[in-house]
Amino acid sequence: NSRTTRSDEDKDDSWDAWGAWSDCSRTCGGGASYSLRRCLNGRNCEGRNIRYKTCSSNDCPSDVGDFRAQQCSAYNDVKYQGHFYEWIPVYNDPTAPCALKCQALGKNLVVELAPKVLDGTRCNTESLDMCISGICQAVGCDRQLGSNAKEDNCGICAGDGSTCRLVRGQAKAHFSPEKREETVIAVPHGSRSVRITLKGPAHLVIESKTLQGEKGEHSFNAPGTFVIENSTVEFQKSTDREIIKIQGPLGADFIIKTRYSGSKESVVQFFFYQPISHQWRQTEFFPCTVTCGGGYQLNSAECVDIRLKRVVPDHYCHYHPENKKPKPKLKECNMDPCPSSDGFKEIMPYDHFQPLPRWEHNPWTACSVSCGGGIQRRSFVCVEETIHGEILQVEEWKCMYAPKPKVIQTCNLFDCPKWVAMEWSQCTVTCGRGLRYRVVLCIDHRGQHVGGCNPQLKLHIKEECIVPVPCYKPKEKSPVEAKLPWFKQAHEMEEIITASEEPTFVPEPWSPCSATCGSGIQVRDVKCRILLAFTQTEVELPEEECEDVKPPTERVCHQVSCDSDPVPYTPEFPRAEDGSVIYDWEYIGFTPCSATCLGG
Repeated sequence: NSRTTRSDEDKDDSWDAWGAWSDCSRTCGGGASYSLRRCLNGRNCEGRNIRYKTCSSNDCPSDVGDFRAQQCSAYNDVKYQGHFYEWIPVYNDPTAPCALKCQALGKNLVVELAPKVLDGTRCNTESLDMCISGICQAVGCDRQLGSNAKEDNCGICAGDGSTCRLVRGQAKAHFSPEKREETVIAVPHGSRSVRITLKGPAHLVIESKTLQGEKGEHSFNAPGTFVIENSTVEFQKSTDREIIKIQGPLGADFIIKTRYSGSKESVVQFFFYQPISHQWRQTEFFPCTVTCGGGYQLNSAECVDIRLKRVVPDHYCHYHPENKKPKPKLKECNMDPCPSSDGFKEIMPYDHFQPLPRWEHNPWTACSVSCGGGIQRRSFVCVEETIHGEILQVEEWKCMYAPKPKVIQTCNLFDCPKWVAMEWSQCTVTCGRGLRYRVVLCIDHRGQHVGGCNPQLKLHIKEECIVPVPCYKPKEKSPVEAKLPWFKQAHEMEEIITASEEPTFVPEPWSPCSATCGSGIQVRDVKCRILLAFTQTEVELPEEECEDVKPPTERVCHQVSCDSDPVPYTPEFPRAEDGSVIYDWEYIGFTPCSATCLGG
């Protein structure tokens, strides 16, 4: 309204000129001032005879009380219904925000002590809107009456939100007996709209650190509102849930921690607007590349700590991806011709006269690892081409206008080969204790059999096995001769080995025993072979290609005793009371080893 009265209504001849502005209703914290004018033709003027504006918008000192509370306390020495009371304000009354409603301290007594609060009193605690002549008027964050300007999420009046960034996410707090406390996230100085929610048995703890380096730790035993480093902290607590709310801006860095009280894991969700504390700033232009005849000069950008107002290393400005370093600016310089003593240098635009400096890179280094994800690097130099086509290395700042290519990249991201075990074979005996075997291959990320696996991590290829069938000797009516080399009837099964995609020793079948009775010799061929997966054919390889121990090619065999052989053992069989023979096992010993070396 005040804007329209100053434009259209000022031209109305029926009104006198506006009078001077009154004194402000307040000396700080935002008040109101008014101006009056007189209707010259009686009471037939259109429009208002009073206008308002805000004033004294500067913040009040911290020791000055609330304006509405001051108005309530003014009635402390006035009797109400025959009694004196100490009055405190009632805030945020939706029905009458500009009436002075107060409550008697310690009593359930709320009274409207005045129909209007003084001009400049806030309508409610949530906004800057103020009461003027008993009516709530809109006030923007620019403290102007009738303004719709609002603070952005960064706390900037009518801002666009570009001076802060939203940080949100969640972290799982892992309990361990050795670690009773864990840092979740650091919320920096100046952050706003902070909300931390913990779900689980742990407890939230705030560690504060001021810009002067002073530290403090704050834990909460009960819900309530607390002041930490000039920041109002609201703490809420329920079963298995704790919430911290801070409107901000924070007066210090707040490090949010969890402290464990049980073995169950907790989840912490966080949300806040973080001020952009480091920004890029353009530097002055560097010296010209030449002293005459036409050259160029560049500037750069440096990272500045906004709070401390000093230049810091570039990596401080890389803490979030939106904060990109601006490209250098380039301009021509020293375009005057060179003196004749130096020879005349033709003046042409720099991009035609001489190509701009550029980055030249060396080849990538070998990857740091052969598998599992590594890095490789390359180096860069700034080069410049002369008029005669010579390539010269120059200072790096001359290439600042051009984006520098990547100096590091990931490589060999595929998984490393690993040992893969096949199915176990059958047990090598049909009763009692024996062995079983399996094939263990080194397989790469494509499923191909390759080398490169750590031999120390190779899975074992054989283990003991027990067949749950008892070994026994058949009951006979008369004593029998023990047959060498075994007294038990355990039948040794010959392990069948076939060619695979890994070089393997493959034995041929044993020859018949060289003797028809008594002890003899059996022989066989053992060859190194491999199975070609594509054609499914077997190929013979040199023996050194097979890494396993070569199976024996010769062994002792035992047939039935010859007539001339002495009977090695004729046991005396005890008999039961009914005359039947009782049998029992007796250990005789091992046969000679089937090989003299390399395992038999």
